[in-house]
Amino acid sequence: METEVDFYELLEVERTADDKTIKSAYRKLAMKYHPDRNPGDAGSEARFKAISVAYDCLKDPQKRATYDRYGHAAYAQAQQGGGGGGGGGFSDIGDIFETIFGSAFGGGAGGRPRRGADLRYDMEISLEEAFHGKETEIEIEVSQTCEPCSGSGAEPGTDRTRCPTCQGHGKVRAQQGFFMVERPCPTCHGRGEIIEKPCAACRGEGRIDQAQRLEVTIPPGVETGTRIRLSGKGEAGPMGAPPGDLYIFIHVRRHDVYEREGTTLLTRVPITFTKAALGGTVGLPGLDGEWVTINIPAGIQSGEQLRKRGDGMPVLQGRGRGDLVVEVKVETPRKLSTKQKELLREFQQSETDAQCPESQGFFERIKAGFSKR
Repeated sequence: METEVDFYELLEVERTADDKTIKSAYRKLAMKYHPDRNPGDAGSEARFKAISVAYDCLKDPQKRATYDRYGHAAYAQAQQGGGGGGGGGFSDIGDIFETIFGSAFGGGAGGRPRRGADLRYDMEISLEEAFHGKETEIEIEVSQTCEPCSGSGAEPGTDRTRCPTCQGHGKVRAQQGFFMVERPCPTCHGRGEIIEKPCAACRGEGRIDQAQRLEVTIPPGVETGTRIRLSGKGEAGPMGAPPGDLYIFIHVRRHDVYEREGTTLLTRVPITFTKAALGGTVGLPGLDGEWVTINIPAGIQSGEQLRKRGDGMPVLQGRGRGDLVVEVKVETPRKLSTKQKELLREFQQSETDAQCPESQGFFERIKAGFSKR
């Protein structure tokens, strides 16, 4: 699975961030990682270039919309001359991006059509679904290989011909001062071939946007940020090139009872002060559908935690489960009947300092402190 450096993560903003927030985040990070402030630091220089690339994309509404749908592959394709679905105006950014991070999302030029774009799909699931896993189906609109021309882009019965400008290499060279610069061929846009009679169905693109239904398996134990890769289910490559991949990004909804830290489930349970003093049990609904019984030891204090091993989340692609951690909150009754007050006063009279050592120690330290003044 390739490593994806997300533009929003680079700028440390949410995907829903507005233009003002993105601009502010960029200025802050640019000042922090600017090469002038970090002389000789290659890491800071690379980070500065990366956030500049990210900001150049996200500040432009059209580029941002393209990136949100296609990801880095939009840049990789556009860098080769807009070859199918990438859009124009990205070539310089694509050069910088590939210099820093490499060609993680595409193939090469030089006569070979680039693989299709990788796509991103965000899926929201419940904590129960993350616990059990699920089989589901999604529908996305994605470029697929054109059937009439079989992805060639040429009208059926015709064929592509070698580009006369680059002689099929896909690149041309030009002298600039002392340097020889190699660029994608402007005639064939780096493909090495030209189509004299484009396919009427796909207009020479070799692919058509169509709705596609896909079955997705969510394994037990996934959490927010988990990526599921569907190989070959991304955009079809131009001119019959291999398709990209589809990445399913998991987002687990907030639960009413439990919070999650890795495989550990956490919850806070209020108990009466009598149960805290005398001990007892509380029952919780487990994510597996079974009730979990928590034993409350006598004398437990508010804020103490009880651990139930093996009642947490499943280990992703592994065996066993994490733990359930219950934090106890002792609740004091707000309204008491006359009889209850009488009983408590009677209990108060029989109370000893030894039964509440923390209170006793605290007030003894206060007395000792004032006596020294």
